[in-house]
Amino acid sequence: MNDEQLQRLVCQVSQEKFGCAFKHHALFNKRLRTTGGRYLLVNHNIEINPKMIMEHDRSTIIGIIKHELCHYHLHLTGQGYHHRDQAFKQLLQKVGGLRYTPPAPRETEKLRYRCSNCGQEYFRSRRINTNRYVCSKCRGKLVLIRKVK
Repeated sequence: MNDEQLQRLVCQVSQEKFGCAFKHHALFNKRLRTTGGRYLLVNHNIEINPKMIMEHDRSTIIGIIKHELCHYHLHLTGQGYHHRDQAFKQLLQKVGGLRYTPPAPRETEKLRYRCSNCGQEYFRSRRINTNRYVCSKCRGKLVLIRKVK
């Protein structure tokens, strides 16, 4: 799915579920990490995390879009658009949007080190100084064996 297809999907969901047109832009933002999407108050655009498209089914994506459209339509009509507002909660329940986004996939294991002496493996997200740190079991030298991108 590209930005143009996302734009069409958001316009379609907005018209069907809210009865109002979506007049701004919907696009993917690969810098989003912990959220499924966001509504921008400044320019009224909606950004969606592309990892959600890769990892979840279509109904989850539509639920995320409905959530962001609730923020959009309530903000433009001058009603309470925050998560804590009763108007937001009621509209979200009415259209069947997701209250919480399912967790985004995380890239936890990036580096794997192995002791050259005893074979003990260590998994790390961040690089370590192999000249300074040694194996905790036998004090052997650590060697980087795999780097996951």
